Amino acid sequence: MCTAMTLETAQGEVYLGRTMDFSVTLDPSLYFVPKGYRWGNLAATHTVRNQYSFIAVGQDASPVVFVDGVNEKGFGAAVLYFPGYAYYDPLDSGQDTRPPIASIELMHFLLSQCTDVDDAAEILRTIRIVGMEDPVTESVAPLHWIMADKSGRCAVIEKTKEGLFVMDNPIGILTNSPDFSWQITNLRNYSNLSPWQMQDKKWCGIQLPPFGQGAGGFGLPGDYSPPSRFVRTAFQKSHADSCSTPDEAVITGFHLMENVSIPKGVVMTDRNTADFTQYTAFIRLSTQEYFFTTYNNRQITRAAMPGIREEEPAIRSLGKLIRPITFDEFPG
Repeated sequence: MCTAMTLETAQGEVYLGRTMDFSVTLDPSLYFVPKGYRWGNLAATHTVRNQYSFIAVGQDASPVVFVDGVNEKGFGAAVLYFPGYAYYDPLDSGQDTRPPIASIELMHFLLSQCTDVDDAAEILRTIRIVGMEDPVTESVAPLHWIMADKSGRCAVIEKTKEGLFVMDNPIGILTNSPDFSWQITNLRNYSNLSPWQMQDKKWCGIQLPPFGQGAGGFGLPGDYSPPSRFVRTAFQKSHADSCSTPDEAVITGFHLMENVSIPKGVVMTDRNTADFTQYTAFIRLSTQEYFFTTYNNRQITRAAMPGIREEEPAIRSLGKLIRPITFDEFPG
């Protein structure tokens, strides 16, 4: 599951947001990964040195698996499920000398190496994306990625049987399957939707006024399938009021994500587990600030890129996302 989107203020401040929908209960933390940190790829073929520091949400599964984040250059990315379409290069490269990067460690690689979307597109041609077991689900996770930078550029990365595709994403939205090109084409089925009220119609002499406000959006899909979430997010993002301040952008972003947030129990897997929204995050790319809520705590929490310590050698946990909720008392 999962839905991701970008949002931009009138002054050009860019945000990257996402819901983390998953059927395995996660225990995510926010991590700081310093420039110069060295890590061995999962294929055990080489060591990677981080060119840039970044903060990211991840799950400690030895190693930490990162799922969204932003680096010191204002380049951000998020990973989403892509079942039925994702297809990776074989670990045995044959004559291909490009180094392998496992799909579950591609987030770490991109955030540590790329300055912007164009840079990422070039770097992706120099590696092979291979499939290796996800320590969280103990399977090879089918994935695709959305990336954005502080200039407003946004793109989607999809690795399928047809090859590697790095596609411009001018609408700034990504869900799951089918592929991104199909999702964009599918929007044409809903081009009749409007935020404006429908006018009265007359059929066979009978006046047919709409039932209250909101009828212009009649037909907007309300289910939680990936195509429906894509359409719903695209429609609402396209017509939401523009944001003139950073605070407005954060508030608007969370309101938009509420419309695709999944309560426990309404989406069940064939394993009889609930697929639900475990956290929602928005990242201000230019300042490397995180804003997030969790399923049990809707208070928006802010976190920023920490200062870099001298010769910091390792990943540092900044704390867990899941925290107990407290209720303010009404003063009256």
